Amino acid sequence: MARIEAPDTGMGDHIDWSLHRPKMAVGMGALADAVYGNTKLSLREREAARWTIAIINDCAVCRETRAKDAEEHGVVEGYYALVENWRDTDGLSPREQLAAEFAQRFALDHLAMDDAFFARLRAGYRDDEIADLTMCCATFLGLGRALAVMGVRAPDERVIV
Repeated sequence: MARIEAPDTGMGDHIDWSLHRPKMAVGMGALADAVYGNTKLSLREREAARWTIAIINDCAVCRETRAKDAEEHGVVEGYYALVENWRDTDGLSPREQLAAEFAQRFALDHLAMDDAFFARLRAGYRDDEIADLTMCCATFLGLGRALAVMGVRAPDERVIV
């Protein structure tokens, strides 16, 4: 049960709590749909960023969310363990490691994203991809943090995005 009471709509706690403000809930859903439906990052890169922020936020819903078509893109359960240890693994591409590092810095120390870091980032990503990664991380951090703050439990059925 979330930290606030909400009518049981049958859609799950991860949605029900937000329906206290339906127009805002619709906006949150539209933001998530826009990000997941329009990112040009590879699925592995997006998931590296998303998973890094899910761990930082300690969001139960985010930790139980998985990517649609994950297996065909090489995103299996073991991939998430690699992402958790992104500094110490050869199992991630340089771009995946950068996505995880960007997400960690974005969530924990955004002011430390200095010119040297952006030089490394720009060596691996084009500017439009950096904009994409930034919007993804903003969405993952904000929505995941809201779910964690509200104490929302993961739904019985895994969320697929």
